[in-house]
Amino acid sequence: MTPSILSHSKERFINREMSWLAFDERVLDEACNPDVPLIERLNFLSISSSNLDEFYMVRVAGLKDYVRQGITKESPDGLMPAEELERIHKSVAAMVERQHACWTELRGLLGKEGIVMVPRGELSAPELEWLEKYFLDNIFPVLTPIAIDPAHPFPFLPNLGLALIYQLAAHASGKEQIVIIPLPAQLPRFTPLPGSLRYVALEDIIDLFLTTIIPGSHRSDSALFRIIRDSELDVEEEGEDFVRNFERAVKQRRRGRVIQIKFVAPASRALVQFVSEQMQVDMGDVIEVDGMLGLANLRELCEHAPPTLKYPPFQVRFPERITDYGGDCFAAIAAKDIVIHHPFETFDVVIQFLKQAAEDPDVVSIKQTLYRTSKDSPIPRMLMAAAEAGKSVTALVELKARFDEEANLKWARDLERAGVQVVYGFVALKTHAKVTLVTRREAGKLVSYVHFGTGNYHPATAKGYTDLSFFTCDPELCRDAAYLFNFVTGYAPPRTFKKLIIAPRDMRKRITHLIEDEIRHAQEGRPAAIWAKMNALVDEQIIDMLYRASQAGVVIELVVRGICCLRPGVPSLSENIRVKSIVGRFLEHARIYCFGNGHALPSPQAKVFIGSADWMPRNFDGRVEVIVPIENPTVHEQVISQIMVANLKDEKQSWILQPDGTYKRLQATADGLSAHEYFIHNPSLSGRGKALQKAKSNQMLRVKSAKKQLN
Repeated sequence: MTPSILSHSKERFINREMSWLAFDERVLDEACNPDVPLIERLNFLSISSSNLDEFYMVRVAGLKDYVRQGITKESPDGLMPAEELERIHKSVAAMVERQHACWTELRGLLGKEGIVMVPRGELSAPELEWLEKYFLDNIFPVLTPIAIDPAHPFPFLPNLGLALIYQLAAHASGKEQIVIIPLPAQLPRFTPLPGSLRYVALEDIIDLFLTTIIPGSHRSDSALFRIIRDSELDVEEEGEDFVRNFERAVKQRRRGRVIQIKFVAPASRALVQFVSEQMQVDMGDVIEVDGMLGLANLRELCEHAPPTLKYPPFQVRFPERITDYGGDCFAAIAAKDIVIHHPFETFDVVIQFLKQAAEDPDVVSIKQTLYRTSKDSPIPRMLMAAAEAGKSVTALVELKARFDEEANLKWARDLERAGVQVVYGFVALKTHAKVTLVTRREAGKLVSYVHFGTGNYHPATAKGYTDLSFFTCDPELCRDAAYLFNFVTGYAPPRTFKKLIIAPRDMRKRITHLIEDEIRHAQEGRPAAIWAKMNALVDEQIIDMLYRASQAGVVIELVVRGICCLRPGVPSLSENIRVKSIVGRFLEHARIYCFGNGHALPSPQAKVFIGSADWMPRNFDGRVEVIVPIENPTVHEQVISQIMVANLKDEKQSWILQPDGTYKRLQATADGLSAHEYFIHNPSLSGRGKALQKAKSNQMLRVKSAKKQLN
């Protein structure tokens, strides 16, 4: 790389695929970090493996399609699809080797704690006796051995499916036979032996009792393999019924093209060749792994591990102001806007807000977007209960939420049966905004309350993702939210939104103008600064705008968890831009955007926004997104002076993006700040309630102490 990169050079962009893999490397680094509790290290290893699977299912599959179709579209940094695949394979090979080295280390450390993966040869006679009964009762009935011959074609194996393949010699005829036994995804991968934390892998149990499954068999060879399929959906945008088209597409995806096969080494050349030919996979996409397949399954071992090997628990807070009003969410919101910082403050407040809306006889209507939620989530059930109670309930269910399509289809059907008006938004756009609008009758008139989120209505992930929930009854924001729902349900675009920034309508234009304003402030000699926190920064136009801002003297601080295609710290291009990534106990997920507005940050005069959108082309142009301004002084101070400042001052979990595209872990001082630990121990401002008014109270002193720590 040249010392200075010109603004028109393709080198000004970091390759998106390499940046994705760099994030997975940072996750893997936590798995290798001896300062992280042992079971949490195991969890990070599982996440790293799961992330890599998704990378192949989505990004690698797309690049392979380009190569297969002869498409020579360059990436923004100037690479052809085949060149990107070559770089990916080299990086992934090193990463997989590191993952398995990490698993080897962790397996030894787990063994010292009594958590053991027991090899078949080390099972005692009583354990074998118990395991045989367990096998017959819980595994044998769901196994389906499939012989491969002209009458029995090669079986269908699901995405991420594991299978054992055997070459058998029948004892009677001596004729060799190939048999495949798929490992059912419904069964646990690891079975604990009674009264212990000693585990046996499913493939080892099946292998132990092969002669029970296929009596009289004699193996001459065997192998364990795992497949990854292309998981993109091909949905016809024109058709008589979008939902039925989508259901068909989800079913077809199960049979997506196999793009990679992994075998446990050493594997028979003949069996590897046989499987690759049957699944029509090039040998270049067949990998032998010296270790365990499906490291993502290791999360099963985390569930029953001793708490002493995990992160210490902490007290999740409930907003004091809602408690001050006897649990009445509407009264608390009417008194003042509230922002809730998950997971440090409980997601239960969102559930309570919806529960109160469903049960309150004065509530007239509820409208909500549903992008992702858990299988056992109470949220759709509350919407159903509200509809059954006679309220007008509208649920905008996004069918195109990747990997949650089937769950969302089911929820949509259940909601419709309960009388909820279910809509699916735009065929060509994902509705990614997180909004709930509740309207109730108060003193003879209608009053609305709205919730805007940076994360999904998903109680399970809310325990591990850092996100923001913003509650307000500001009439203009509520009216904008009503316009938004009318827009996506009735294709009725309003002439203008008073306060909300909406994609794809005007988000690109508005963000561009906000950056241009900072450039103008810098050119006219005023302080100029941008602080932004997001999951990914990919959009070329916005990156070029940030380069322009840097060249004009705007000081730009970015917290980008994952993919970042902007190259910071390059002389004459981006020397005023600093990019960091925080990877730690919680998954950073909130999106926050702060613009100095002629003042040094943090400032009460800054323009502050939160929302659902990252700065990627899909967020600007291919999704319905919402960014909401934060104007209430207390909420404004919490977002910019607590949350953003803590993120920028974090040392213990921070990685700094270098000009060459690599990440360097920040070397923390002994008393260096961990943003996650800070938020665990320091209550927020906006939900404090009466305690905030007691100047001499211990609670108030803690707030002051917390501010001092950040300054």
